[in-house]
Amino acid sequence: MEREVKEKIEDQPRSRFQWFLYVIFIPLLFAIVIALIVAQFAGVNVFEKAKDLSGKLPFISSKVEKTSGKSLKEYEDKIIDLQAEIENKDTELTQLQSKIDSQDNEKQQMLLEQKRLEDEIDELKQIQNQNKKAFQEIVQTYESMSAKSAAPIILSMTDQEALKILSNLKSDVLAKIMEKMPADRAAKYTEMLSAKTND
Repeated sequence: MEREVKEKIEDQPRSRFQWFLYVIFIPLLFAIVIALIVAQFAGVNVFEKAKDLSGKLPFISSKVEKTSGKSLKEYEDKIIDLQAEIENKDTELTQLQSKIDSQDNEKQQMLLEQKRLEDEIDELKQIQNQNKKAFQEIVQTYESMSAKSAAPIILSMTDQEALKILSNLKSDVLAKIMEKMPADRAAKYTEMLSAKTND
């Protein structure tokens, strides 16, 4: 019997707490949640309303102003600083973008210049090949001519032109043409040809 009384006494505080929990706290919590949901669907911002109401209460509003006045000023200063920093970063980005654009333009110009120079080199190589071909044809013409006809023509040329043709003739044709030249001119050309081969 004593045991049953002890259990009833021990259960009493627990049962009161449970009663408070089930009868008052949970329904109140449920009602608050429902009220928040209804207010949300009705388009009412509950937290803004609570802030407005707290501002109208004299003893709360003075405390809010004291604590938030200082922090609002700090926040405003911080916002101004951050906006200035953002503007600086935007300016830096604009400068970097213009630098990149100018470098891209320079790169494009360099590529165009490179292409133009390559085309010019190709053109010069073609001209050089044509000149070589034309010169080889001239040399072949002199080789096919008789030495008696070729010698006077070569003698009427400048020394450089004559040397260029004579240095590209076959040795047997060169010997025949030199035989048909006056001795002093033949000696001069021979000397020039030997100096050229020694270079």
